[in-house]
Amino acid sequence: MAVTGAVLLLYVLAHMAGNLKVFFGAAAIDGYGHFLRELLAPVLGYGGLVWVIRVVLLLAVVLHMTAAIQLARRARAARPIGYAHRPRVQGSYAARTMRWGGLIIALFVVYHILDLTTGTLNPHGVAGEIHNNITADFRHWYIVLAYTLPVVALGFHLRHGVWSALRSLGIASARRAAAVRLVALGVAVLVTVGFLSVPFAVLLGFVR
Repeated sequence: MAVTGAVLLLYVLAHMAGNLKVFFGAAAIDGYGHFLRELLAPVLGYGGLVWVIRVVLLLAVVLHMTAAIQLARRARAARPIGYAHRPRVQGSYAARTMRWGGLIIALFVVYHILDLTTGTLNPHGVAGEIHNNITADFRHWYIVLAYTLPVVALGFHLRHGVWSALRSLGIASARRAAAVRLVALGVAVLVTVGFLSVPFAVLLGFVR
């Protein structure tokens, strides 16, 4: 689960960095999209690398969800008889809502693909016109809200997920616990702010 989570996190960070090109104008972000599809085109064909990335991501998501289900089943099997009285578990809000957060993120990914990948749900929806698709979307407050909620859920998910992954990989020792918690929080805040900066910039008129 930690390894697949790391793969997905690397993609999230790369995707966020690509999104931020919208602040440099239409040519920058549209050109970036074209560049990704031309990369390794002599070997994989135009857009071939993008499809390779999509397959890897799909595999990582399936394995990540499978690992989550397996861990949940092991936890139940370890205590088949429920507690007569179970005290409130100490832990962060992010830790207590990992499953619901994962479900919200999964549903959001489906919507995001239909919106800004296929253009099916996008008000503009023209392939290759990334800037126009983004600005057509986020000038509406309700679409910004539809993006804000799952991105915040992603932030909570990452806060606990990064911490747990580093523990699973043996990096978060007791001596480094405070530093690792800070890293996990920093990653969560970076991703949340990075992704939300685009829709709010469009909504507030900073990006047109």
